[in-house]
Amino acid sequence: MLQLSFTPFPILTSEHLRFRKLTNEDAPDILVLRGNPETMKFIPRPLITAIEGALAHIKIINDKIDQNLDINWAITEKNSDKCIGIIGFYRTQPEHFRTELGYMILPEQSGKGYVTEAVKVVLDFAFNTLNFHSIEAVIDSRHVASEKVLLKNGFEKEAHFKENFYYNNEFTDTVIYSLLKQNFKK
Repeated sequence: MLQLSFTPFPILTSEHLRFRKLTNEDAPDILVLRGNPETMKFIPRPLITAIEGALAHIKIINDKIDQNLDINWAITEKNSDKCIGIIGFYRTQPEHFRTELGYMILPEQSGKGYVTEAVKVVLDFAFNTLNFHSIEAVIDSRHVASEKVLLKNGFEKEAHFKENFYYNNEFTDTVIYSLLKQNFKK
């Protein structure tokens, strides 16, 4: 079984980005991110509507890190400490050396290639430092931009479930993409 340890917290960097631990000071940015109907359009979770909700979200993320269960990073541009997105792994299955990738970025930051770059960095960490064997991503079938990010990073479509998820008074399709460590290319 995979043994995970996120102490000390791993700060990662890429050409344009820095990945650090979320703090309570990020609550206003998390409120903007998770309270925006556009960024939450394909994420079946209630909008965060107050700072208290953002603080609770940060606490959930950091509690899982402290328990070595899952890990998420605040995404910042290299020259700034402002949180522009979140990326990480959850629903980790250490007994199967598998985890699920999730990410989101502020709409004004989309189209810059940041999400594709961020995914590549955390995949490298997951496969080559944490030693995961496979990583999956579960997305709404209508989320074309997310699909493009996954395909650019070598993920393959594994399943398409028709109207298997009910949220906000509608049934939606779920698509699962995955990537094996042996197929990961830096």
